[in-house]
Amino acid sequence: MKLDIKTKILLFLIISIALVSSIYLYMNTGKNYSDISYSKFINYVKKGQVERVELKDSPRISGKLKSGEYFITDNPRTEDFKEMLLVNDVKVLESNGNSTLVQGISFLLFLCGIGIVGYFLNNNMNKQAQKEMAFLSDIEGKKSDSTITSFEDVAGNEEAKESLKELVDFIQNPEKYNRYGARIPRGVLLYGPPGTGKTLLAKALAGEANVPFFSVSGSDFIQVYAGLGASRIRALFNKAKQCGKSVIFIDEIDALGKKRKGNFSSGGNDEGDRTLNALLTEMSGFGSNEGTIVVAATNRVDTLDEALLRPGRFDRQIEVGLPDINARYKILKLHSENKPLSEEVDLKKVAFQTSYFSGAMLENLMNESAMIAARNDDSFINMAHISKAFYTVLVGEEKKDRTSIPVEDKKVTAYHEGGHALVAKKVSKENRVTKVSIIPSTKGMGGFSMNIPPDKMYQTKDDIKNSIMVALGGRAAEEIIFGRDKITTGASNDLQKATEMAFNMISVYGMDEELGLVNYGAILGQNIGSNSMIIERVKTIIDYLYEETKKVVYENINYLNNIASMLLLKEVLDEEEVNELVN
Repeated sequence: MKLDIKTKILLFLIISIALVSSIYLYMNTGKNYSDISYSKFINYVKKGQVERVELKDSPRISGKLKSGEYFITDNPRTEDFKEMLLVNDVKVLESNGNSTLVQGISFLLFLCGIGIVGYFLNNNMNKQAQKEMAFLSDIEGKKSDSTITSFEDVAGNEEAKESLKELVDFIQNPEKYNRYGARIPRGVLLYGPPGTGKTLLAKALAGEANVPFFSVSGSDFIQVYAGLGASRIRALFNKAKQCGKSVIFIDEIDALGKKRKGNFSSGGNDEGDRTLNALLTEMSGFGSNEGTIVVAATNRVDTLDEALLRPGRFDRQIEVGLPDINARYKILKLHSENKPLSEEVDLKKVAFQTSYFSGAMLENLMNESAMIAARNDDSFINMAHISKAFYTVLVGEEKKDRTSIPVEDKKVTAYHEGGHALVAKKVSKENRVTKVSIIPSTKGMGGFSMNIPPDKMYQTKDDIKNSIMVALGGRAAEEIIFGRDKITTGASNDLQKATEMAFNMISVYGMDEELGLVNYGAILGQNIGSNSMIIERVKTIIDYLYEETKKVVYENINYLNNIASMLLLKEVLDEEEVNELVN
């Protein structure tokens, strides 16, 4: 094995320390010193029995008798002591003890320490330099990715695609807009929930424009060493400028573009501020019509610094939201093109059942379906595979061994989930209950009731109140069937959702008569959740809606018993079975 020069130096230092230590130990081992009195020592000197004495600047001296024995005695520290020894033919060795050797070892250890520290500092600097080179080469390697992506590869997000298609002409023909005195947008901010296709849209923009695509993440610029984040920003933009027309994509830009603190005492020397300032400077330094556009993505647009969002930086802000039913159908079709689907598979029905699914979740749904079919060695992917995959994506894998679950616990789960389904069908007529299950999952859920509201742009006050009642339906069923003292912990997540909905209804949306049309978040900021007046009002609303929910369950107790009995028998009910039992 070939060693590099740094490793050789480190090994040499270690061996040197070991060698010096061994010599020191050798010189001081094997000698058994006898402690003798000074008078006895003087007697040995007069009789000529002392071979040598080692004089040291210490309270004790040592020596060797002619018989070969070693001794230690008191040091008289008199002026004529050395003369007396020489007169009696005693060899005198004068020294400062082992101080010279100790000093030598200490100096050597000091040098070794400096060498080791220098080695590791140099090693860290080399590693950081390698990371910088890897960062730049990684950017270079991603330039060709965009050529295989176009807007045809992006299903749904029609509004976002239309906004980006206009930019394609900006990039390809900047001279045309220059004649009219128009300025090309320097930046486009794509914001929305995770998994909605923001990165794919950025790749499609570069692919349609047929320009290099430089993709980085905001976390790439958050560095421990001062100045490295800003240097990376400059290196990225220099590479893009060398290519002329291009698309720079910064994913998760909130990692480096967070709002700067208002504390001026720090002088603006924070590393995050320096990196953000470098980004702002580079974006402002573009020529008026160079054909380079910066595209950024985030799901936390509210945390971004205002300087990033002003015109001249990120001129356009495009929302990339969750897909509606038509978009979900297109996404499912796109991700099913290379999969063997059976004729019974109805993707429109799957699209109906997957409200609030992102594009990434839909892709994962079809992928899980294919994996399940492959594990079973089935020729085609059928609805059973998709249904099982739906459960996996939503709540995790089904718990295989359910024999240890007591019958009483299954009964509680059946009435709890049945309560959700019953209240949803009786209170929210437009909602669809597509599936109810009491099969526990590996993520700790005892069961679930899939309540899907219709695709709407807005929620009314009644919609929110009905959703709160649906969330409280499980606890209401438990209390009515088993008694107030037999309620379980199964409603913890339901209560959290109900509280959040009631809180937003009165403090954000201004839907409460007593608190009025006031957004309390704008007044109280982060302390809004601790305001006693709002807390008391939230409690009053939830208590009232809980009583209303219990009335619904009381009036339809027979339907609840039917649902619970069927769940205990079959464990899973689909939409048709739920509708039949409730109606």
